[in-house]
Amino acid sequence: MSEQINPVTFDAERVRADFPILNQEVNGHPLVYLDNAATTQKPRAVIQAIVDYYEHDNSNVHRGAHALADRATEKFEGARVKVANFINAPQARQVIWTRGTTEGINLVASSWGRSNLKAGDRILVSAMEHHSNIVPWQLIAEEKGASVEPVPVLEDGSIDLDAFAAMLDERVRLVACGHVSNALGTINPVQDVVRMAHAVGALALIDGAQAVGHWAVDVQALDCDFYVFSSHKLFGPTGLGVLYGKESLLDAMPPYQGGGEMIESVSFAGTTFNQLPYKFEAGTPDIAGVIGLGAAVDYLQSMDRAGAAVHEAALLSYAEERAKATPGIRIVGTAQQKTSVMSFLLEGAHPNDVGLLLDQQGVAVRTGNHCAQPIMEQFGISGTVRASFSFYNTRADVDRLFEALDKARQFLV
Repeated sequence: MSEQINPVTFDAERVRADFPILNQEVNGHPLVYLDNAATTQKPRAVIQAIVDYYEHDNSNVHRGAHALADRATEKFEGARVKVANFINAPQARQVIWTRGTTEGINLVASSWGRSNLKAGDRILVSAMEHHSNIVPWQLIAEEKGASVEPVPVLEDGSIDLDAFAAMLDERVRLVACGHVSNALGTINPVQDVVRMAHAVGALALIDGAQAVGHWAVDVQALDCDFYVFSSHKLFGPTGLGVLYGKESLLDAMPPYQGGGEMIESVSFAGTTFNQLPYKFEAGTPDIAGVIGLGAAVDYLQSMDRAGAAVHEAALLSYAEERAKATPGIRIVGTAQQKTSVMSFLLEGAHPNDVGLLLDQQGVAVRTGNHCAQPIMEQFGISGTVRASFSFYNTRADVDRLFEALDKARQFLV
């Protein structure tokens, strides 16, 4: 990091200096990066932590009898403690390293689901979910004879809690819900979802991929049974994620994959498995990625996160005000509780064409269905243009977006 961020003020321009990738031109224009829901950029502190590992500490972890292995292990397990504290997990052993949110959900579906689901059981999934929080449940439900049922979403993009309550009964074994919709920006009332699921004896898994980068998450306060998220949307490296689970559930779940590290002893007469968290971490892990994520957590903890959240909320409000004042723009997803995502359509233009013309002007957005086809089908559209914000974005970025849209309109409408 260029210097310690003042813990009582938030200055987006100052923070931007910590993200070297933002200081470049694309197609002859200064880059405006508005694709943070797909992946966030990495501060210099994270990049340097990865470089330092490879330049000074590169070794496999846990069993090496030499200094490099000791240093690598200390940083690797230290990052687990940092992440546990970051989400207020009771114990570091409840933090399982995965390849991302997607693998975390697949791990729970395969391990818990295969051991606990039976014919006639029901899994409830909100209709706005990312495909990675739908397909794993469909796969295990088909195998076990269970059903996956969508929880209705209202036209503003919020969960229909009355419909959800009516769907709950003793056959519901698990409820899967995103903390924030990647396609709409809706902040879901996950604490209510968890409470209502528990009232009928069901477990609750929360997909936090779009939440952890925007505000502090407390898994104990949420009382969720599982919480999953990805490093690369938390200003850390790609290819790494976190599964948090309640300890009693993780202890009872069988291993997800077999191999090194996840065993206690192996013989052809039988194998016994390691304790948490290693039972679920077969093979050599992404050591550099874990260390990078630890550095990302340190970076976030050094700043005024509440101030950053206020800044992001103001950016979203400003962008939506400008969109409403611009003829021909329709915002998709208008829930009262939203964060940092503005999905929209430009009348008469295909989202992909809009994205291409914005890129020619140095403005990076995402287009398509955002891996959320069911909610797009509900709204009768094939996809949207999605501008998504982080704390290093500014009002000037929003202005550039709308200047670029005005120019794009001349070619498209």
